[in-house]
Amino acid sequence: MAQQPGQGQPQETKKDYFWFYVGGLIILVIVGVFLLKGREMASVPYEAYKETKQEVERQIQQPQQPEQR
Repeated sequence: MAQQPGQGQPQETKKDYFWFYVGGLIILVIVGVFLLKGREMASVPYEAYKETKQEVERQIQQPQQPEQR
C-alpha cells in the first residue's frame, strides 16, 4: 500500500506535564512551610513559651486599676 503524498508517519502526541509541575510545586511549598514552622517552634523552648503565655494571661485577667493623677 502506497502512502498518499503529504502523509508521513503519524506524529506522536507530547504529554502535557504542566499541571504535574504546578501540583509538585504546591506540594513542595506546603512541605517547606511545615518544615520551617517545625524548626521555628523547636528554637523556642516550649516551657518558656508556656510560662510567658501564663504570665500574659494573668496580667490580662487582673482588674485594671485607674491611674491616679
